[in-house]
Amino acid sequence: MKLSSSYAVPLVAGLAAASASFIATAVAQGAPTDTAAIELKTAVFAGGCFWCVESDFDKVDGVVATISGYTGGTVENPTYKQVTYKDTGHLEAVEVTYDPSVVSYEELVSYFFRHIDPTDADGQFCDTGDSYRTAVFVGSLEELAVARDEVAEINQSGRFEAPIVTEVRDLGTFYQAEDYHQDYYLKNPVKYQYYRTACGRDKTVKALWGDAES
Repeated sequence: MKLSSSYAVPLVAGLAAASASFIATAVAQGAPTDTAAIELKTAVFAGGCFWCVESDFDKVDGVVATISGYTGGTVENPTYKQVTYKDTGHLEAVEVTYDPSVVSYEELVSYFFRHIDPTDADGQFCDTGDSYRTAVFVGSLEELAVARDEVAEINQSGRFEAPIVTEVRDLGTFYQAEDYHQDYYLKNPVKYQYYRTACGRDKTVKALWGDAES
């Protein structure tokens, strides 16, 4: 399911829109509309190509919407070309709207790390450049603690010789990417699968995480 959003999507605005849509659906179906029972939350992750990050999170039970976009930079309403080829400071990212009664923030953070290479400081897989670097963007002290604990746990596990370079950063304004980027893996399945395979994303993740990938 896709939720509409303005071009600039602050964390609170995105959550409000998602909750309203969810409630409207419940009303239409005659379901209870206790907002405390159906309150949705959002989380923002940068994991390289946002087509792939969006596709990965859409597979998670409890995730009800994903939006590809840009965050972390200084330019308002950036375009894909600006983010990719100019020094805007933005990273490709995905805003994940989820039902915390089904999946926790901790589980989403763990899932995110196990679908990226957290030791690559130059980008992800075949994509290099600042806009493809990885980060967890946090909007509260609780999220900050969860993300930092995950990084510390992975570092202490001894799984990687190199340190974790995925940043934990404060969430600023999230800007929705152009329409053609949304649901790219569904709109262009052949091109998307060719890109993902050629980029070596799944092969590398499997080599890095093995049975931990899930």
